[in-house]
Amino acid sequence: MKKKVVMGFLGTQLDSGLNASRWEKWRPTVSIAQHEDLVVDRLELMHDVRNKALAERVRGDVIQLSPGTEVRLVEMNLANPWDFGEVYGALYDWMRAYAFDTEREEYWAHITTGTHVAQICLFLLVEARFIPGVLLQTAPPRGRQGQGTGSYELIDLDLSRYDAINARLTVAHQDAVSFLKSGIATRNPRFNTLIEEIERIAVQSKAPILLTGPTGAGKSMLARRIYELKKSRHQVSGNFVDVNCATLHGDGAGSTLFGHKKGSFTGAASDRPGLLRTADKGVLFLDEIGELGLDEQAMLLKAVEEKRFLPVGADKEVDSSFQLIAGTNKDLRSEVARGRFREDLFARINLWTYTLPGLAQRREDIEPNIEHQLGLASEDLGRKIRMTTEARAAYLRFAQSGEAIWAGNFRDLSASMTRLATLADNGRIGAGLVDAEIARLRWQWQATPEGTGDTGDTAAQLDELLGEAAATLDCFDRLQLLAVMAVCRKHNSLSDAGRELFNVSRTQRSVVNDADRLRKYLLKFDLSWEKLTS
Repeated sequence: MKKKVVMGFLGTQLDSGLNASRWEKWRPTVSIAQHEDLVVDRLELMHDVRNKALAERVRGDVIQLSPGTEVRLVEMNLANPWDFGEVYGALYDWMRAYAFDTEREEYWAHITTGTHVAQICLFLLVEARFIPGVLLQTAPPRGRQGQGTGSYELIDLDLSRYDAINARLTVAHQDAVSFLKSGIATRNPRFNTLIEEIERIAVQSKAPILLTGPTGAGKSMLARRIYELKKSRHQVSGNFVDVNCATLHGDGAGSTLFGHKKGSFTGAASDRPGLLRTADKGVLFLDEIGELGLDEQAMLLKAVEEKRFLPVGADKEVDSSFQLIAGTNKDLRSEVARGRFREDLFARINLWTYTLPGLAQRREDIEPNIEHQLGLASEDLGRKIRMTTEARAAYLRFAQSGEAIWAGNFRDLSASMTRLATLADNGRIGAGLVDAEIARLRWQWQATPEGTGDTGDTAAQLDELLGEAAATLDCFDRLQLLAVMAVCRKHNSLSDAGRELFNVSRTQRSVVNDADRLRKYLLKFDLSWEKLTS
């Protein structure tokens, strides 16, 4: 059986008493030795040098009541016992040097005596496991303050031991995850796992978060939800500032972000605080951060690391404490390699990086998102919008097929549902409306790289990759390879790209290896995943 060790402060008032009458009152530290069902092997009694006489008297009284209890007096001289930093520092230093032996001893931190600051410090040290034990709370006899042993209670701060509390924490966690997903019952396992982790990071960390993924995947919406979740937990009090860096160009970019002083350049008629200062104590979301110029990137790095920066034309730095969430549809690793993005800034914002999959990679989530979008449309139009069973089945067949490439991701789906809801007679979306909408989406996506168009940078990049072999390709092979290339560049792995490309045939195979199939296809053209996506 382990020995019991109690450690706590001397109560200069509650433990006091000079003559025999002291036995007629309840004294917290002495009461520990008065319980028949409790044998304390050692008492570590902390006291100030000015209370040494009282400490000696209490030591003697405890030994008189419980001769088997060893009482050690710990002299802890505090200039100000109400100074939190001083008390915590003194306790921390003592605890760090203490020879804890959890194999043979159990430790109880007595929090009934001492100043409130001392009690709080003991609580924090137990919570942080610097004291590997539980809290001990003693109380006087009920209904009177006279003599008697009173009662004692142990408080274990290990929340895993409390089923009811754990159940509440689980519900709170589930509510937070649902909030980040806008209440949509998503089914994609990869996306759900990603949101679960983001929820934990959002409420525990103030470090930058990097959200990557294709345009329309929901980065801006998720960033705002993270802010609202943190605000509900009282972790931020400032604003949510949403900036699309693709709209910032030239000299105006620095002024917009960091502010400027009056007269610092032509047109600077007054001081401007800048968006970083607007985000003070809040969250700054820099969407398309890869579009920032190198000078602005250098200034942003300083602002993120030091919470200080120099406005344009100013000679004095200003402060702003904000949490940064960055969004991009680019591979910043490639941008760093090409010299278009600062390596040190990428390293700073790459602590928590999450890639949001596009809608084409979350086809099982299309149905619950349709419900969500129809709900939003119903609120906007002021009437309930419903799809007939036939219309819903037809739309889902198309939406979940490989033919629907969802080039604009959730923006395409939102626009589609808005059109259907607006055209619905008496709030009813029938098969005819759905057929027309599918035709519209087919037309819309014809000009995209995943359709049949051999246009723009993608074709030029393919020619560069293939070199002289590009001239030997049939039109059929060229169009197919362009489509494969476009899909590959949306994904972070060979497996994810293969899963989309072989979305139908993979379900008919006993052994599924999408990555190997895609790798062999690329090898026919002397291409590799690394070469294609660099």
